[in-house]
Amino acid sequence: MQNMMIGVDLAKNVFQVHGASQTGEVLYRKKLSRKQFSAFMALQEPSLVIFEACGSAHYWAREMEALDHEVRLIAPQYVRPFVKRQKNDAADAEAIVIAARQPEMRFVEPKTIEQQSRAAVFRGRERLVHQRTADVNALRALLYEHGHVFPAGIRHLNRMTALIEDEISGLPMLIREECKDLLAQIAEKTARIIERTAKLKTLAAQSDKARRLQTMPGVGPLTAVAVEAFGPDMAQFKTGRDFAAWLGLVPKQHSSGGKERLGRMTKAGQADIRRLLIIGAMSRLTWLGRRTIPAGSWLSRMLARKPKMLVAIALANKMARQIWAMLTKNENYRDPALAVVA
Repeated sequence: MQNMMIGVDLAKNVFQVHGASQTGEVLYRKKLSRKQFSAFMALQEPSLVIFEACGSAHYWAREMEALDHEVRLIAPQYVRPFVKRQKNDAADAEAIVIAARQPEMRFVEPKTIEQQSRAAVFRGRERLVHQRTADVNALRALLYEHGHVFPAGIRHLNRMTALIEDEISGLPMLIREECKDLLAQIAEKTARIIERTAKLKTLAAQSDKARRLQTMPGVGPLTAVAVEAFGPDMAQFKTGRDFAAWLGLVPKQHSSGGKERLGRMTKAGQADIRRLLIIGAMSRLTWLGRRTIPAGSWLSRMLARKPKMLVAIALANKMARQIWAMLTKNENYRDPALAVVA
């Protein structure tokens, strides 16, 4: 590895490149097109290449590694404090290099093609769910304008369908036609959601890591695939608490003068995994899930004195720490209560 650092401000067509030594001496600043950038990097000696973690950064990380460069990705919020004066592409590229020289800097692990592919399927399903929800809400609003009130939620779709198909419901013909068109759109999106869900379940069944994660109560195929697709290598976290903090499942701090001030959950981490863990935790706190909670356990004591949503957040934090332990030790889930008895 040469004593060379190359900071790159990525874009769609124009890339700003900042070359510097490990000591900070500026060697060159270049503005290159997309084709010029690939050709230019192919001519460089193996160097440390740094990108901001953005949409195309993982693709370019794999391309640079194929050219024998070492690649590191930095979160944009860690680069911003090092931008000097006015913000522009050249200043951003220089700030990337300066940030990468900091000994305590945290880096983002580049994603593999498999991770990005699974993430695309997962996000495609989420997008269809949001679109279907919008269609259901549009249908409810249309019926509300004509005196028919329905609660929120797709579970009331059958009642709305029955009303629309009832010829004596009093709905005008044009409104009935619009409602039927919305029902057709909802049915189409539902079929596509079921197809994507089946594909994600198949992917989860094919992965040893996903199968291991599903041994934990509250973790299903979607959560397991999300951890695989969006989660980094667990070895980069020293403890399970670090992983839970990365997910944003910890209280926000505003402490000073030795006095701790803890606020709401930070929500600063990976939103998809965090949301699914909270949903999985809530599933364990329903009337059916509570039957499996041992009397006198940590969870039963929390439920006796805390609101259910607060307990769900605490349980999701605990689940995140357990996921870290399972993946770092390559072990299936072990119930802490049963482990204490044993």
